[in-house]
Amino acid sequence: MKCFCVITNYTKDANAGTTDLIKNYIEQHGGMCYVQSNGVVDKSQRYKYTDASRIPPEVEGVLVLGGDGTLLQASRDLVGTGLPLLGINMGTLGYLAEIEHQNILPALDSLMADEYTIEERMMLKGAAYHHSRKLMEDMALNDIVIGRRGRLRVVDFNIYVDDVFLCSYRADGFIVSTPTGSTGYSLSAGGPIVSPDASLMLLTAVAPHTLNSRSIILPDHVQVTVTLGGRPGGSDGAEATFDGDTSVKLDAGGSITIGKSEQKTYLIKINHTSFVENLRDKMK
Repeated sequence: MKCFCVITNYTKDANAGTTDLIKNYIEQHGGMCYVQSNGVVDKSQRYKYTDASRIPPEVEGVLVLGGDGTLLQASRDLVGTGLPLLGINMGTLGYLAEIEHQNILPALDSLMADEYTIEERMMLKGAAYHHSRKLMEDMALNDIVIGRRGRLRVVDFNIYVDDVFLCSYRADGFIVSTPTGSTGYSLSAGGPIVSPDASLMLLTAVAPHTLNSRSIILPDHVQVTVTLGGRPGGSDGAEATFDGDTSVKLDAGGSITIGKSEQKTYLIKINHTSFVENLRDKMK
């Protein structure tokens, strides 16, 4: 791999020192490196950091400087390009962004020597409806979360799998997660940790108003529908959020259908550590 594009979260690399270090090192060692401009993104566009159409066709890999949130955004910006991403952690935990700052240069050496592997990660697609009218649709690498909005209260959720009623919850929210997202919000809500190379959907209620509630794991070929109960026309409702970024408001009677996306995210892996070792180190 000799040609790279760098996506930087400039709130984490304010003076672009790390970005410049990477660009200069790659070019000094015979490679090519394009850097996104530190400008204001056109809010009318769907991307947050990078316009995929402006990435030169010769780019072979994308280096993402920031944290897990930045990598999630980059995966959404570049969905459909097939470009693999390597996360460089400028934040705290960095479970997805595996390269720490002190290991940047050895990681670049490995990339330019073609000493890496690429992992495929499942993504979700979701479409929100108000009765039969589609409100929006989007994709997520980590999770789609349906949470309350307005005053502090529980929300009634009805869960269907392939149009067959499964169960109801009264809860603060409901999470549909990928294996990649199992170490995120779902874990904080009591969900299990799933190996990221699996292909399944993980359903977890947030603070359910019940004495007995467990996460549910479903195969990747089913479609999950979450509908909102409550009083039609009420002032409160819920909000569905995709990877903590794009969102849509849902009122009583509204619903969101979620399934496996045809698109995938491709992550570059340099460290030859197992999932268990990584889990142990990151989660202490």
